[in-house]
Amino acid sequence: QVHFVESGGGLVQSGGSLRLSCAASGFSLDYYVYSWFRQAPGTEREGVAFIANSDGSPYYEDSVKGRFTISRDNAKGTLYLQMNSLKPEDTAVYYCATDPRLRYVSFDPSDYHHWGQGTQVTVSS
Repeated sequence: QVHFVESGGGLVQSGGSLRLSCAASGFSLDYYVYSWFRQAPGTEREGVAFIANSDGSPYYEDSVKGRFTISRDNAKGTLYLQMNSLKPEDTAVYYCATDPRLRYVSFDPSDYHHWGQGTQVTVSS
């Protein structure tokens, strides 16, 4: 059974950094794409960062470009999201996700059916 365990969230001041981790169990990191989404209260879930497993190519939502870095360690079965220069508007629950049926980098959360439990990131001003 596919299972993700996320960690690394917390409270940080504006301008600070956090590193989120997403450990996979029940499968190896050999699906096509792995992604981070976030959801703030009262908003829809939005894609933040995506990585194509074949060549490690990253893709980012415009508001996080230059601040966030997605990476994966296939040997450890873990996906990461390094978040620097955090802003209050980055406050949200962050989720890792994948889907074995995807053969392209999808930004649409409805295309993903394997999700982590979410980790809260709160950035104070």
